[in-house]
Amino acid sequence: MANNNIIELVNVTKSFDGDIVLDNINLKIKDGEFITLLGPSGCGKTTTLRIIGGFLYPDSGSVFFDGKNITNVPPYKRHLNTVFQKYALFPFLNVYENVAFGLRIKKLPEAKIRAKVLEMLELVNLVGFEKRGVTALSGGQQQRVAIARALANEPDVLLLDEPLGALDLKLRKAMQIELKRIQQQADITFIYVTHDQEEALTMSDTIVVMNKGHIQQIGSPESVYNEPVNAFVADFIGESNQLDGIMLADYQVEFNGRVYQCVDKGFAKREPIEVVIRPEDLKLCRPEEGNIVGVVKSCIFMGANFSIEVEQGDYTWTAHSIHYAQPGDTIGLYLEPDAIHIMKEFDNDDAYPDDPEEELLPPEEEEEA
Repeated sequence: MANNNIIELVNVTKSFDGDIVLDNINLKIKDGEFITLLGPSGCGKTTTLRIIGGFLYPDSGSVFFDGKNITNVPPYKRHLNTVFQKYALFPFLNVYENVAFGLRIKKLPEAKIRAKVLEMLELVNLVGFEKRGVTALSGGQQQRVAIARALANEPDVLLLDEPLGALDLKLRKAMQIELKRIQQQADITFIYVTHDQEEALTMSDTIVVMNKGHIQQIGSPESVYNEPVNAFVADFIGESNQLDGIMLADYQVEFNGRVYQCVDKGFAKREPIEVVIRPEDLKLCRPEEGNIVGVVKSCIFMGANFSIEVEQGDYTWTAHSIHYAQPGDTIGLYLEPDAIHIMKEFDNDDAYPDDPEEELLPPEEEEEA
C-alpha cells in the first residue's frame, strides 16, 4: 500500500437548514487502502462520502485529490465512481451491457470494451453471466455487477454507500469477504460507508468512527476495538460493560464498590470517569479466585462461545467464554489490569440524534456512468 494521501479533507463544514452535519472535519485517506466511515444515522458519514464524490459541496473547507483542490469540481470530472445501496443498474440491459455502458459513453473501440468487460466480470466472479438479465440476478450478483461497472471506468477511488444494506445476513457476510478480495485485486482505494460495526471490522484497513458531525477516532480495526479513545467509540464498536468510576490516582481506579489496578494515568485525582470492559476480557473462575463474584443469570450459546450474564448486586455483567456456566450458580470473574479501559465521562443519551442524517440530505442522485 502506498503511503501517499490520495484524498484529503481540510476543515470541511456542512449544514442543512441550519443543522450542522459536518463540523470542521479533517481526514486523510491513503492511496490503495480500504477505509470505512462508521457511525450511527446522523453522524455525517454519508455527507462526507457525497462531498468526496462531488454530489455535495461543503459550506467551508477544501477537498484535495492527489494534492489538487477539487472542492468545486463536478462528479463526472473526478477520478472516482460510486456504488449506491440501490445499485442503479439498467433493468433493460443485460449484465454485459450494464458493465459496458460507461465504456460506450467514452466511445472506446468494441474490442477494448469487450476485453475490459470480461476482465471486470472475472474480477467479480461473474464470468458466464454476460447475457443474463440483471433483474434475474440475486442481490449479491447485482451488487457485483454494479461494482464491475464502476471499476470498468478505471477510477482511482471507489465510493460505496452502504451497498450491503439490502442483503440478507448470510449473503452480507459472504459479500464482506468478496468486497475485500475485489479491493485488493483491483488495488484501488475503497471508501465505504456503513453503520454496521461488523462490516467495518471485517473489511477495513482503517476505520473512521464518526458521531454528530465529528470524527471520534481513526485507526485500524484492532486499535479502534481494543483501545477506544472514548466511551462513545467503546459503546458503538462491539459489546462492552460500562460502569461509572472514580480515578483515585495513576493506575488506580475505584468502581463496582472496590479498588482495581489499571494501566491508565493522567487523570485528575478523584476524577469521575467511565470504565469500559469487553466481555471477552472477563475470565470465568471459582468464586474465591475472582475479583468479581456474582450469580449466573443466563448462559446463551452464540456459536463460537457462550454469552453469560452474571448478576452482582445492582449490576449485571456480560462475559464471553468458551465454557458453559450453569444459571443459578455463584461464579467468579477475573479481571486483569489491562482489561480495564478508562474513559472521560460520556453522555450516552446525547450520542444518537433524534433525526437521521438521511432526512437532511437531498434526494439520492443517480450514479455517474
